[in-house]
Amino acid sequence: QVQLVESGGGSVQAGGSLRLSCAASEDTYSFGCMGWFRQAPGKEREGVAGICGSSTNYADSVKGRFTISQDNAKKTVYLQMNSLKPEDTAMYYCAASRVGGSWYNAMRYRFWGQGTQVTVSS
Repeated sequence: QVQLVESGGGSVQAGGSLRLSCAASEDTYSFGCMGWFRQAPGKEREGVAGICGSSTNYADSVKGRFTISQDNAKKTVYLQMNSLKPEDTAMYYCAASRVGGSWYNAMRYRFWGQGTQVTVSS
């Protein structure tokens, strides 16, 4: 069973930065895609960023501010978040899919972490 463990969440002021980490129990390259999703209270879970092979993808709302990357030696995927806004406040989840494509579709991801909270104050 694949395990994903997120860390790095916290509380920051608007304009600040955080780096989320997702440690996987197996080689990250064994997955078709790995993604970061977020869910705010009362809202649906949405895709934030995905990495499928060498391709990185982002939601329009975070383009230019967030960067997804992976370090296979550490079996870890990162989400660097800069210029944070209050609307970025949510629980952030790491997910892994054996298949590629449609990185933003949560239904394609079989494995999920427990989530890490990000709170951005104005």
